[in-house]
Amino acid sequence: MRHRVAGKKLNRSMGHRNALRRNLVSALLHHERIMTTEAKAKAVRGQVEKLITLAKKGLQAEEEAPEKGVHARRLAAGRIYRWATDPDGTRVDLLKKLFEEIAPRYMERAGGYTRIYKMGPRKGDAAPMVLLELVGEE
Repeated sequence: MRHRVAGKKLNRSMGHRNALRRNLVSALLHHERIMTTEAKAKAVRGQVEKLITLAKKGLQAEEEAPEKGVHARRLAAGRIYRWATDPDGTRVDLLKKLFEEIAPRYMERAGGYTRIYKMGPRKGDAAPMVLLELVGEE
């Protein structure tokens, strides 16, 4: 029985699995759209949604008590890689992007910040591929 057992193992050791999830979450926040396998996308989707909700609550709390906003930023910093590099070599602060660009975009939205599109099987091993993206302004 799998009572109270959360998450998928993805056939990896604990350290490898944690690094993979952190990489995927950071990549999704950086590019706002990534192509990956269906199992990985489903494993990461919940973490991204929780991070965006944490950022939203942190922004709302900064108005009353600034220390709560700092606390939210530090919690988020522990769950993603802080820096990413663009193809032109410039560094992007993902924490700043999460709190200043992504979270304000979803302030009026109650949840469901990500979307999964099925793309068909991968050519090499026929793994089901999906496009995981942040929901845009339609």
